[in-house]
Amino acid sequence: MKYKYLKHTADLKVRAFGKTLEEAFANAAIGGFDFLTPTSNIKKRIEKNISVSAKRVESLLYDFIEELLFLLDTEGFMISEFKDMRIKEDKEEGDGDGDKSFSLQCIALGDHYKNYEVKGDIKAITYSEMSIRKEKDKGGKDKGKDVFVVEAVFDI
Repeated sequence: MKYKYLKHTADLKVRAFGKTLEEAFANAAIGGFDFLTPTSNIKKRIEKNISVSAKRVESLLYDFIEELLFLLDTEGFMISEFKDMRIKEDKEEGDGDGDKSFSLQCIALGDHYKNYEVKGDIKAITYSEMSIRKEKDKGGKDKGKDVFVVEAVFDI
């Protein structure tokens, strides 16, 4: 299972899973966009380079999904999948207090949304109830192995 929808009073809450942080981030984005239309049906006609950075990993997830929503709103770009995703953690140079920064680069594949039946709208990603953690897989073929779990709430 790549993601599942969780109960939420008014918005869309997604819990996504991945063997890597990159896979969990990708599955969180796919889970959000699947609410609009099945991303597995979106043809891979357009490629977009995505590059975001942030001081916290939660902010990186927020900025990543916010960039995808910006591309949807301004260019009509609907994601299908991601390739070559890399998340890097860097120590900040300077004052020596051990500050970190995170960066994400990938190629988003997709098509213009007007070529598909789209239901609903995603207004934004929120920090509300957002979490990113590593835990032991509780079932399936990877039972007992570490898995990344990302939870995100989309304002719909």
